[in-house]
Amino acid sequence: MATTIDEQTLLSMYRTMVKIRLFESRVGELFAQGKLPGFIHLYIGEEAVATGVCAHLNDGDYITSTHRGHGHLIAKGGDLKLMMAELFGKRTGYCKGKGGSMHIADIELGILGANGIVGGGPPIAAGAAFAIQYQGKDNVAVCFFGDGASNQGTFHEGVNMAAIWKLPVVFVCENNFYGISLSQAHHQSIADVADRAAAYDIPGVVVDGNDVMAIYESAAEAVKRARAGHGPSIIECKTYRHRGHFEGDPMVYRTKEESAAWLKKDPIPRFENNLKEMGILDDAAAKGIHQEIGDQVEEAIAFAEASPWPDVSELLEDIYTGPPVVV
Repeated sequence: MATTIDEQTLLSMYRTMVKIRLFESRVGELFAQGKLPGFIHLYIGEEAVATGVCAHLNDGDYITSTHRGHGHLIAKGGDLKLMMAELFGKRTGYCKGKGGSMHIADIELGILGANGIVGGGPPIAAGAAFAIQYQGKDNVAVCFFGDGASNQGTFHEGVNMAAIWKLPVVFVCENNFYGISLSQAHHQSIADVADRAAAYDIPGVVVDGNDVMAIYESAAEAVKRARAGHGPSIIECKTYRHRGHFEGDPMVYRTKEESAAWLKKDPIPRFENNLKEMGILDDAAAKGIHQEIGDQVEEAIAFAEASPWPDVSELLEDIYTGPPVVV
């Protein structure tokens, strides 16, 4: 298989995808055991998207994430220990245990936060891109969102503003075909979310969301365009979440035949096979990578379990909502 992507980048992306998968798999188990509070939305099956896009980013670039954000955070360089501690609600977590799964942020890495609000990312990404442009920097902002979020007014407002001002932002739609339990076929009159780019006179492309190399190459063009000051793009990645919308979702809205067909397109074994065909990876090396990363995940769990809970005296620290007004 021919590719213009260098060997080091290919192996790095493989490691990132495995890291996301192993982290998420253990998170699912821990949640089932009752060890994690709140809701958990797993990224299993969609690893190629965050990996292929974030491979082009540096610490000075920004991302906005979603309720299904663990994969984005890992691909952007998030610390597994701090992430796991946050999921446990511990004081050593990214947000001192107060954000949980859907609100992890790390400003130093350009992670502007996962977001429990559907469609909450586009205006934030446009704002970050405006700051980049205003300061004359060559960084970019990437906004991850789902097919359901593309129906929100915030999506259209963010894309419209970015297009008008030619802001350095890339909008990445992770189209897993379901807005919670509602099929895309029933909540949109279009098959491709990328078609909406035409309304704003910006590029819109559709890519196989389970092919990390295809995503990497599409993201290369969009990021290059943004850094050069030519404005935003929309990349739609057709993918599929292996798990329910959230852990505990019975998934009665998806047929077994549909799920089985998509499981055969699992992005990780698919990419692993490609690397083996190219002579870049073999069984022993793949096993070693899984073992190494698996150990890192277990270390993160041990760190989280041993970490202290937030003290009640810290309840109102780092909280930015003002006190109630008494009339």
